[in-house]
Amino acid sequence: MKLYYSPGACSLSPHIVLREGGFDFQLVRVDLQTGQTETGTDYKTITPNGYVPALQLDNGQVLTEGPAIVQYLADRVPQKHLAPAAGSFERYRLMEWLNFISTELHKGFGALFNPKLPDEAKAVLKAQLKNRLEYVNQRLAGTSFAMGETFTVVDAYLFTVLGWGQYVGIDLAPWPALTAYQGRGAARPAVQAALAAEGLIPASA
Repeated sequence: MKLYYSPGACSLSPHIVLREGGFDFQLVRVDLQTGQTETGTDYKTITPNGYVPALQLDNGQVLTEGPAIVQYLADRVPQKHLAPAAGSFERYRLMEWLNFISTELHKGFGALFNPKLPDEAKAVLKAQLKNRLEYVNQRLAGTSFAMGETFTVVDAYLFTVLGWGQYVGIDLAPWPALTAYQGRGAARPAVQAALAAEGLIPASA
């Protein structure tokens, strides 16, 4: 498998899941400004939407959209417990989380990276995000991970998106459950390996 990624982007989520699941995979970096991969390929020949992530399977098929990719990966390694069994009620809880992160957090944080966004719009987005973060803080209070005591694909996505706060002026310090949660995620070996591979933290000696 090949994961097409951009450092620190939402593609970090499936990257973490690939490492948590023990998959054999290749990383292919994409320059989102030029639309070229690190090998000089036009990224739109891989996926016409032009954004990351994209997972190219060994049979040549390409899967896009982070929430779909991470569920596909989780279902390939059920023994890793990265997602509840398909069809179970808990699986729908997982999908509930993934949809919430995608629509209520990812899009808001992502818009704040746009240098052309007016300050007034940024203020509105930040106020909305703070309300959402308060909700997540309450959900995470008293539990290790989003789905309980087991790390799942939800946590790979949530860890990734919450990490964007440092780049867009949203400090997580007012929400102690969030800061503790991020600390637990950052301490995981698979997360450390993914961050180092993307050049986001120094590689361990």
